Amino acid sequence: MKKKNLRVLGIESSCDETAAAIVEDGRLILSSVVASQVDLHAQFGGVYPELASREHVKAIYPVVQQALQNAHLRVADLDAVAVTRGPGLAGSLVVGVNMAKGLAMAAGLPLYGVNHLEGHIYSAWLRAEGQEAEPEPKFPLIALLVSGGHSELILMRGHLQYERLGGTVDDAAGEAFDKVARLLDLPYPGGPSVQKAAEGGNPHAFNFPRAKLNEPWNFSFSGLKTAVLRVVEELKAQGRPIPVADLAASFQATVVTTLYEKAIAAAHSYKAKDIIVAGGVSANSALREAFLKQDEFKVFIPQLTYCTDNAAMIAGAGFWHLDAGQAGDLGFDVQPTWPLSAPAKAEPA
Repeated sequence: MKKKNLRVLGIESSCDETAAAIVEDGRLILSSVVASQVDLHAQFGGVYPELASREHVKAIYPVVQQALQNAHLRVADLDAVAVTRGPGLAGSLVVGVNMAKGLAMAAGLPLYGVNHLEGHIYSAWLRAEGQEAEPEPKFPLIALLVSGGHSELILMRGHLQYERLGGTVDDAAGEAFDKVARLLDLPYPGGPSVQKAAEGGNPHAFNFPRAKLNEPWNFSFSGLKTAVLRVVEELKAQGRPIPVADLAASFQATVVTTLYEKAIAAAHSYKAKDIIVAGGVSANSALREAFLKQDEFKVFIPQLTYCTDNAAMIAGAGFWHLDAGQAGDLGFDVQPTWPLSAPAKAEPA
């Protein structure tokens, strides 16, 4: 590392969370502020894009100011600004990017546009003040990214080096949770609701199918969602009660098994030293338990607070761009669709 105590302000506004954070040396969180819109969008059963962007406009300045105050820092004390450039909702991304550009330009700071998925990966490096620092993840590693819009397996051979091994061909894991929650009349957001309902259910009550794909590292959850729908429709047609807990538990177990087995298999195939599990679905207790109870690989999963969208992960990722000596850029535009990397050409080790 070229210099110690590098402080990066991160800004995140890709969806329905307006967030700002300051992270030191890519690991130590000096402050993290998140203004959530989840209650506002719950009435729609999902995020309403135009409403989200308007709320970001209202919240962005106070959130950034609060992050600076909580860290007892001024803009002049920062070394760089990082902001989510994409993927995400275009209107929401523009608010964060414009705020970041204004700050960076006024203060003469380098600005880094960070990929949202990259941020989730680097959430595995984060720690709060007073928390003992774990050893950093070792390369090569496999990163399993699971969220409302993404289910991907990424191979990393070093910092900022991403090779996409595979991803979802239809519904992402988090999207499947949301859809199944609606089928079971559970509240939005679906992930926490399905997890809570599953706590009292039998994960073996229903033998749901797992998609068989030609590409070993790809995912598909559309068929699983349809299988749940058919069971619900059949039970309703027969006038029988819907066993919500058993359906939720069986669905959740199928998703967890699929994600877990593919990530472990990829780690073996590419001789990974460690595994990172990140993204909103990494907050799921069954998924965390599956990875943490095995002893073949060291698994890094962010604290629950940093599984969902936040700005600390963006600041953390921004640090590695700064540390690599990359020049800042004030001229970039948002990229609502922005893959983390092209399909991998890597061969198993």
